[in-house]
Amino acid sequence: MHRFSLWSGLFLFLLAGSCSGESVKTLIEGSAGSRLQAESFGAFNEPWAMTFLPEGDLLISEKSGTLVLFHLKDRSRVLVQGVPEVAYGGQGGLGDIILHPQYRENHWVYLSYVERDESGNSGAVVARALLKNAAARAELENLEVLWRQIPKVQGTGHYSHRLAFGPEGHLFITSGERQKQTPAQSWTQNLGKVIRLNPDGTVPADNPFQDKGELAKTFWSLGHRNLLGIAFDQEGQLWTHEMGPRHGDEFNLILGGENYGWPLVSWGDQYSGLAIPDHDTRREFHSPELYWVPSIAPSGLIIYSGTLFSGWQGNAFIGGLVSESLIRVRMGGDQVQEVERFAMKKRAQSEGMNCHRRDSNFLPRLPEFRPVGNDLGLITIKSLQTFVFKSFYIDLELSI
Repeated sequence: MHRFSLWSGLFLFLLAGSCSGESVKTLIEGSAGSRLQAESFGAFNEPWAMTFLPEGDLLISEKSGTLVLFHLKDRSRVLVQGVPEVAYGGQGGLGDIILHPQYRENHWVYLSYVERDESGNSGAVVARALLKNAAARAELENLEVLWRQIPKVQGTGHYSHRLAFGPEGHLFITSGERQKQTPAQSWTQNLGKVIRLNPDGTVPADNPFQDKGELAKTFWSLGHRNLLGIAFDQEGQLWTHEMGPRHGDEFNLILGGENYGWPLVSWGDQYSGLAIPDHDTRREFHSPELYWVPSIAPSGLIIYSGTLFSGWQGNAFIGGLVSESLIRVRMGGDQVQEVERFAMKKRAQSEGMNCHRRDSNFLPRLPEFRPVGNDLGLITIKSLQTFVFKSFYIDLELSI
């Protein structure tokens, strides 16, 4: 057991809903002996995503359609103007927010959101805009749509619309199958896919599906359900997780040109109880590197690349909604396994917060981890609560 008391940055605790934003200190204990002490710093309305700006401030998206510029030094907030209108409801609204890899030079930010057409059908959209950030005003300018889910459909679930830039500068988008299942195997619909584009929205000539039609040229992989976590590891490999049906949540290494099998195979079953063939019955599909039965309901993903906690180098951290925990996954060679859980339910009860709900009208998710300095740390989520630490004073006991 190693004990540290050190200045490692600021721990930001985002609490959605109407619960108190009062600053509280929290002890989070892991099943493998790690202990984190954190301090809360703010309350937000249904926070869905966040990203650090180079100067250390945060952009935080709220699902109802508000983008907040949050100044960490004084905890002040500026509402960003120029955000497009969103279709808010169910799992839909304002989604991810990330920066272009050369943001310092070009000031491009990328965001995802849900739009609705005149017939009431909806679908996810990815756009980019220039962020103009002055002292008391922030605004998105020159917004241009780069990608849309095709087709728009009825319902308000499984948009996914997570974003990440790869090491070669390509934009990757997770596109959920909108609870329709079969589009995940369709070449004429981009639902249930991982999408790969150039930063300007054009299609890379080396995408894997060049003979399946124009739309399929945007696909990187297919056969997915609802992907709410995406991250690249230090070797440049792409990882996602996705919610299974009734159990069978997956953690996948995403390879261009691969089919991940949904809805033809799964380690879970339909909510009706109808069995789905297991992954090992269809070897032509890529089987998950790790899966969970019972479900954890994964929401958000980072892969640790800091230097402070060397034993966690390359570990993945996944927020679990149903499991109400932060899950640490060790990845090395052919071995991918869960090695620790940080239970959040006990911590929430000890704070006296009784504001948690899970229903079809709210899907919380883990905010994006954006390194902006030395030794940035963990991110987790507990139902309506979201945490990230970047530069804060902690008492930390590690046994790793």
